[in-house]
Amino acid sequence: MRALVTGVNGQDGSYLAELLLAKGYEVHGTIRRASLPNMQRLENITDRITLHYADLSDASALARVLYEVHPDEVYNLGALSDVRVSFDTAEYSGDVTGLGCTRLLELVRQLPGVRFYQAGSSEMFGVNPDVPTNEMSEFRPASPYAAAKVYAYHMTKLYRDAYGMFAANGVLFNHESQRRGVEFVTRKITRGLAAIVQGRASELVLGNLDAKRDWGHARDYVAAMWLMLQQDEPGDYVIATGETHSVRDFLDAAFGYADLDWHDYVRTDARYFRPVDPPVLLGDASKAHHELAWKPEVSFEELVREMVQADLAG
Repeated sequence: MRALVTGVNGQDGSYLAELLLAKGYEVHGTIRRASLPNMQRLENITDRITLHYADLSDASALARVLYEVHPDEVYNLGALSDVRVSFDTAEYSGDVTGLGCTRLLELVRQLPGVRFYQAGSSEMFGVNPDVPTNEMSEFRPASPYAAAKVYAYHMTKLYRDAYGMFAANGVLFNHESQRRGVEFVTRKITRGLAAIVQGRASELVLGNLDAKRDWGHARDYVAAMWLMLQQDEPGDYVIATGETHSVRDFLDAAFGYADLDWHDYVRTDARYFRPVDPPVLLGDASKAHHELAWKPEVSFEELVREMVQADLAG
């Protein structure tokens, strides 16, 4: 089996590549040209995968890679994933996160037999007050990033229905790890805690501490992606733990491992607040439990401990 993973050097891409390699796949991944390439997440498997330069905004580059690789499975994980930054780069976010999916779908449909996975996000549910949310819940996106993901979700369904493609959507709730980007609040907390413990910082500045999220481990969630493409028929699945915790809860757990009171070190700054911020995101993954036989293995407490230990180890 041969797989192509867009955004392979991201958190999810690196875990998925490791999973696919363990299952005997030939793994190809796309990365964007950057002055300071971020390849740390792939350092243990770089010599076992094939990397290609391609951007989701560049159809010709995507076509070149797809026709060269001719994969059995395509996992579209590439996106401009910083929700706060998507407000400042709304057009670019829509182009990469939304239209990028359509570019891939149009190319993949010309390669018979290829199975396609589109990475959705719990942010698509946005300010929907009815929680927990599942596959039947209404999307009410509260950011350009989320709106682009909703567009990509519907285009994936449309191509599935119109062309008979095996195209699946995974609507993944927040999933973290020590490989999470430093701009995300969970990693910002554990990295900031390490800096405080090691005497390199005296405070940690955050945004909304009351936001509640359904946090799982990325390693568990990429397993669900793979399972979606192994089914007899394509479908759409919510992937979540079914538990919600606030940013304050995350602070309690993280600083607790270092025997510190976060109230002594953390302050908030309006610059880090989103223009619209969903107060609660909580998922119901019953369909995935039943049809994919998938359940998360890492608890919230284990996730926080693993992230803290990794950042303290430096």
